[in-house]
Formats: sequence, C-alpha cells, structure tokens
Amino acid sequence: MPNPDLQSAADRMSRLLAALPDDAMGAPTPCPGLPVEALIDHVGGFAKVFAASARKQIGDLTGPPPDPRAGNLEPGWRDRITGDLATLANAWNAADAWNGMTQAGGQDLPAAMAGRIALDELVIHGWDIAQATGQPYDCDTGTLHEVESTVQQVRDGNEGEIPGLFGPVIPIPGDASSLDKVLSLTGRDPAWSRP
Repeated sequence: MPNPDLQSAADRMSRLLAALPDDAMGAPTPCPGLPVEALIDHVGGFAKVFAASARKQIGDLTGPPPDPRAGNLEPGWRDRITGDLATLANAWNAADAWNGMTQAGGQDLPAAMAGRIALDELVIHGWDIAQATGQPYDCDTGTLHEVESTVQQVRDGNEGEIPGLFGPVIPIPGDASSLDKVLSLTGRDPAWSRP
C-alpha cells in the first residue's frame, strides 16, 4: 500500500488558519474543553512533533506532550505554524520517513503508523477548526479512506471512549458521507456546529 501524501492536508490546514478571524480564538470547538486558540496551539505542537518523528529525531520533542493551552500563541503564530506545517509535509515526503520505528507523544511506534496519525491529526483537527470558525471544509475521498482505516486500526474494535484519542463512536446513517463516517469514528458528531 502506498504511503499517503500529507501535503494537501497540511496546505488545507494552513489555509484554514490564514482565514481564521481573530475574534474566533475563544470559540468552542468539537474538542471538549479546547477553545480555538488552544486547539491551534495543539496543531502547532503536533506539526513539530511529527516532523521530528519523520526524521527519527527522538528526544524531548517526541516525548509526552504538554497540554495545549489558550494563551500560548505569540504574535506572528500564523507564519510560524504555517512554516511548521510545511516542514511536517516535507519531512513525510522523504521515502525513508516511513521506514523503521520512531516516537511520538512518548510512544514508540512504527514510522508508517506515525505518518498516518499525523495525517489524521491534520484532517480531523482541520474539520474541528473549520466548524468552530464557520469555514467550509472539504477533503478528498482517498485521504478520508486512509484516515478511516487508521482510526479503525487504532480502535481495534473498541467503540467506546479511548482516553486521549477518541470519544465513543457516534451512530450515523448507513448512507453517511465518507467525512461523516470518519468523524463518527473519532467520537465527533458530524452535525456539530458552533453554539
């Protein structure tokens, strides 16, 4: 199976951040307890972590992550995170990034899984940010199938809450879209909208 390309997902995230209105930073997101600003802090953090994972640069950065917080974003954060997202995509463009073992979040795991988790983070949190800030969100079917496969593998049949990863699977109609299927698997209600 070919390795997925993270470039389009990273570019999509960068566009969402560029268009994000400044007055939306305190808005709630589909991630319980994380307002937009804290979720963006998480995006900036995982971009660095998974770039280091791709390069097998194991150390403090790939260790247990700090909790994302509102108030961590400095002036010019859009440029910094956009640059970090480009670095992330570039790091996973290297064929050897997908080989062997690496680390992310303090967990040792196959590099091929780490790259797919990075893609999941980009896609799912891209949707989170779009929903929270009233932006449109689209994602190609191939990427969604890749994310669905990874989430199913991580779930390994567990439809309940997986702390730190996913909420319980949300029931959806059988004819739901590929995006809605992925969202439901991560414990998100595809109908979630900003209050």
